[in-house]
Amino acid sequence: MKTITLNVSEPVYADFQRYAQEQDRPTSELLREAMESYRQAKIRPARSLRDQQPSSVGAVLQPWTGRGDLLDDLLDKA
Repeated sequence: MKTITLNVSEPVYADFQRYAQEQDRPTSELLREAMESYRQAKIRPARSLRDQQPSSVGAVLQPWTGRGDLLDDLLDKA
């Protein structure tokens, strides 16, 4: 783990200290948790398939004639 120096305002740090005492946890643990939450939300957000743009994978090799055919292909029932 990397040790860092962080400058925060007195009121912000006091809030973290007070909450840490209420939760019986170290203040540093809460700060690490807050940083990880920020990282997941802003720096490396999880992406949904809905966010992805469609892309071409080439020409159709065989026309799709219905759901049953697809299910048979998936279950390897020819």
